[in-house]
Amino acid sequence: MTPEVLVVGPTPTYAHPGDAGADITASESVTLAPGERALVRTGLSIAIPNGFVAYVMPRSGLALKHGISLVNAPGTIDAGYRGEIGVIMLNTDRENTFHIEPGDRIAQLVIQPVVQATFVPVADLPGTHRGSGGFGSTGVRKD
Repeated sequence: MTPEVLVVGPTPTYAHPGDAGADITASESVTLAPGERALVRTGLSIAIPNGFVAYVMPRSGLALKHGISLVNAPGTIDAGYRGEIGVIMLNTDRENTFHIEPGDRIAQLVIQPVVQATFVPVADLPGTHRGSGGFGSTGVRKD
């Protein structure tokens, strides 16, 4: 099922056939000093059909080449939101400033179906092999 997403502002574009993420662009100039974060405007608003969500995801090239990441990745855009999409960007490079200009590709938009759960309060959870182990409980190396 291909959802129809209504767009006001610059239309997100898929770079290649079959891509999951459509590039979204900045609508303003922003300079990120080393360690600095900022909300970067896109001039983009969308209407996603009920039953879908949009995720704002980082671009791997910006991360590898410039140390640029998104603070709240993935950013969640619910079907009911109609405001402008903003991207919270972070310069993790310790030495180099990063400049963003209008039209620069700064993030990707991924549209996915939503499944809503029914939450059932219980006194105890059923056991599993893993149990409550998490946060590195399986170690680093496979022995």
